[in-house]
Amino acid sequence: MGNRILIVGTYDTKDDELTYLAGVIRAQGGEALTMDVSVLGSPKAPTDWTKHDVAREGGSTIADAIAGEDENLAMQIMARGAAALALREYRAGRFDGVIVLGGSMGTDLALDLCAALPLGVPKYVVSTVSFSPMIPPERLAADIQMILWAGGLYGLNSVCKASLSQAAGAVLGAARAVEAPTGAKPLIGMTSFGKTVLRYMVSLKPALEARGFEVAVFHATGMGGRAFESLAAEGAFAAVLDFAPQEVGNHLFGSAISAGAGRMTGAGLRGTPQMVSIGCYDLIDFVGWQPLPEAFKDTPAHAHNRLLTSVLMTSEQRRTLAREICAKLASAAGPVEFFLPVLGGNEWDRPGGPLEDTPALAAFCQEMRASCPANVTLIDLDCHINDDAFAHAVLARFDDWLAKGIVAPNAA
Repeated sequence: MGNRILIVGTYDTKDDELTYLAGVIRAQGGEALTMDVSVLGSPKAPTDWTKHDVAREGGSTIADAIAGEDENLAMQIMARGAAALALREYRAGRFDGVIVLGGSMGTDLALDLCAALPLGVPKYVVSTVSFSPMIPPERLAADIQMILWAGGLYGLNSVCKASLSQAAGAVLGAARAVEAPTGAKPLIGMTSFGKTVLRYMVSLKPALEARGFEVAVFHATGMGGRAFESLAAEGAFAAVLDFAPQEVGNHLFGSAISAGAGRMTGAGLRGTPQMVSIGCYDLIDFVGWQPLPEAFKDTPAHAHNRLLTSVLMTSEQRRTLAREICAKLASAAGPVEFFLPVLGGNEWDRPGGPLEDTPALAAFCQEMRASCPANVTLIDLDCHINDDAFAHAVLARFDDWLAKGIVAPNAA
């Protein structure tokens, strides 16, 4: 049972709050380990890892951090050290979950620390800026949890204790209950959206599982793509079926629903085999409860729900997107196959559909063929992405990869 929780924070300014967290965890039968990431002051009692341990792990010293006379650079030293130290100690089996407490400075550090730990390690951040737009999605670990530290800027009180106690119980409960990935079967990462708009996963997932693989399907709405890329960059996937690249276009055209600039790069950097296609490529998602940007106000749009509105790309925007996708795939170190279903990439763009734009689809296909890099095999398919023919073509190529040993069902 996972009972050992690492508590991280600036003990010079938040000793009472951090000590309270430890008390809640111990009262629930857990073990609390402590890491001090202060720079100027010192804790009231010794911690398991001191600020000097943290700074040293970050390739520096507390004296150097102070001498720089820049709190931002000082905390970056501590963030670098805390992330490296936490990863090392986790791999050594010293703790089962982590909770980090902080304001904006502590949260900045917490994001680096949590991103350094593998998927499946419970990661809780108690922050005065939880859920703030100042936190970019690309810095969020795939399974990070956050709770707003309400009323916690300075000192303990009944309001902030409600947040702190919940977080302490949550991380301890998660550490006890978590079923982390085992790696018993090789994992395939797939991107998609719900069945109302994309359907290939319905047949592909069981077919790939029958071939000896585990399949994880990621909802490509910003955070899903971020988790997908994070795992791809770690080498967690035996192959990726990145069939919903919409987040590339979202980022390219300024949407807040973004997985960051690194979308569609993680697998390529690791040399992981990639199959790529055009699911919802033609749509730019915007936050549904906010006004559309002025440039898109006269653009055909689909209000998916109160959270999400999708606007339709023009022909020129689709050409720009095609070049961007090709540029990303050009740097891939492993095999890449791009499936181009020339009849469309989502349920709404079929002939007679509300977002049909045949000339713009043709422009995208033309640019993909013209810009496709030499390392990418482009496969034209005379079908729609939601047709059975698309899934059949993908499986045929996947079986070819199996026959050639590019992927293997018995790989761990």
